[in-house]
Amino acid sequence: MSFTETMELVVKLFELLGVGVILVGLLMAAIQAIVLIAHRNGHLAYERVRATFGRSILLGLELLVAGDIIRTVTVDQTLDNLLVLGLLVLIRTFLSWSLEVEIDGRWPWQSSTARKPVPQDEQTRP
Repeated sequence: MSFTETMELVVKLFELLGVGVILVGLLMAAIQAIVLIAHRNGHLAYERVRATFGRSILLGLELLVAGDIIRTVTVDQTLDNLLVLGLLVLIRTFLSWSLEVEIDGRWPWQSSTARKPVPQDEQTRP
């Protein structure tokens, strides 16, 4: 097996792993939702599903980016592929940051002590 064939296999494994992580995260989020809804805790179910599935998407995107980087560096070393990789990394980075803000309620560079905004319906509760 040549180096290029080996690297293509490695890239395919990263892509499969990335998609697998997203699918497993979806399954875990669905199971959490079912359990929490059965206990009549719909609001918590919604928050947990968003967090669990969002984090699995983040990890899946990281694995897919790693596969793209490996492919570009080892297999397809052309300027066009480098430009496509740059665009993909920019888009996936934007998606990752957006998901991180959505899940945690703060920018990635803010301290973890920054408070998540309280939803309107919880502000009026005693």
